[in-house]
Amino acid sequence: MSIDSIFVHKMWNDNELSKMVEGGVPFPMLSDAGGRVGKIYGIYDEDAGVETRGRFIIDPDGIVQGFEVLTPPVGRNISETLRQIQAFQLVRESKGTQATPSGWKPGKMILKPGPDLVGNVWKEWKTEMAFD
Repeated sequence: MSIDSIFVHKMWNDNELSKMVEGGVPFPMLSDAGGRVGKIYGIYDEDAGVETRGRFIIDPDGIVQGFEVLTPPVGRNISETLRQIQAFQLVRESKGTQATPSGWKPGKMILKPGPDLVGNVWKEWKTEMAFD
């Protein structure tokens, strides 16, 4: 979502994003003309009439599970966003019986939260994790 119009989004997707991400962005882009939503999330700069780059991962219950706010010169990483969404989905589907360690990717080791894990994450990390 940005303050750009749906027409600007279409041009951006057709002429830029689709060349960087096969098939273009895998989710709908929304227009926040006037910054109404940006104001709610604290990323709309009324003086400049622009939104700071913010990414909010909101679960099906409407709860913000993750967010990142960057200044305009710094680009975002769509692969990291998608990885985080997959991690949140896994944790949600497991009803909290599974957790994902830093850098987790689908198919990689998960953690099982509980008293035995407290103070022992490093053991699991050391024996099972492989850095990509």
